[in-house]
Amino acid sequence: MLNLQSMTDVFVVGGGPSGLAAAIAARQKGFAVTVADGAAPPIEKPCGEGMMPETITALHDLGITIRPSDGVSFRGICFAQRDARVAGDFPSGAGVGMRRTALHERLVVRAEDCGVKLLWRRPVVAIGAGHVELASGRIPARWIIGADGQGSRVRRWSGIATKQIRRRYAARRHYRVQPWSSYVEIHWSTHAQAYVTPVAPDEVCIVIISGRARHASFDQSLNEFPAIREKIAFAKTTSRERGAVTSMHTLRNVQRGNVALVGDASGGVDAITGEGIRLGLRQASVLADSLVAGNLRQYEREHRALAKRPSRMAHLMLWLDRNPRLRTRVIRALQRKPELFARTLALHVGYGSARDILLTGVRLGWRLLAA
Repeated sequence: MLNLQSMTDVFVVGGGPSGLAAAIAARQKGFAVTVADGAAPPIEKPCGEGMMPETITALHDLGITIRPSDGVSFRGICFAQRDARVAGDFPSGAGVGMRRTALHERLVVRAEDCGVKLLWRRPVVAIGAGHVELASGRIPARWIIGADGQGSRVRRWSGIATKQIRRRYAARRHYRVQPWSSYVEIHWSTHAQAYVTPVAPDEVCIVIISGRARHASFDQSLNEFPAIREKIAFAKTTSRERGAVTSMHTLRNVQRGNVALVGDASGGVDAITGEGIRLGLRQASVLADSLVAGNLRQYEREHRALAKRPSRMAHLMLWLDRNPRLRTRVIRALQRKPELFARTLALHVGYGSARDILLTGVRLGWRLLAA
């Protein structure tokens, strides 16, 4: 049994990227931190595995340096469908594609170096007003951080309600093939989207995502993406197919009492934005500042501000997904004006003001009318 000598300032439930980021950020502020997870590292999760420049910066702020040689750098984003294609570069720096397990290993090493106490294969079974319950005993904690994913038990235990907005289904595979593009490609079809991310000099990650589970299967959907199917026709799969559910859900609150939520536990934007990791990292940093101030309401305000931009982009992308004819017109208009797509991408990654967003929307609207 654990005894009361195990008391910690901050107890993080969940040892995925967001939980480890919250632990590292809290340690950087001088708190004693413990993390518990029922799994053992490296923790896997089906995702696109592409990190945009902002994500690289957020990791650097936590003391983790990601170099292009850690994976494969990509210069921007490409939209593609059968009859149209447009690509845009990031306004500053490159993104990096790397295996999710490799990223998790880097976070674990950094947490250990910071002095975070890591309890692997130790699931949390309950929380109380000032403690966390494990099967092996009780650990008193001043602050409890829920980083246990979309189905967060910490959220349920603390009485924080969630509102489901939209659920979609995803599947991921890796293929042994030389990346054919220096961009992360988003391919659109009638029923699904496919994301292609270079993650090694001889490997790509492909995620298929759809509003219906049957269309998120590789066997079901690859015929809708002939350009991708041709590239991987003779490639060996280097991972088994893994499925996941992605959702947009919002919470009225992300804190209650001495409990705060980060990452997917605190609400999420659809995976189509590629913003999940960045949001979790930035939430971790502002949460640490709020712990120093002893004010979780401050964290809630900052959390809401962080979610605005990716939420707007997610709604826009899902709207395009539901309106294929309009999507075709949009991609064709951007194809004729690639600088407009580059400006839109810059806004997505945080370069630009509200005025820039308005002007870009007006210009795109004009292009659509002209088309």
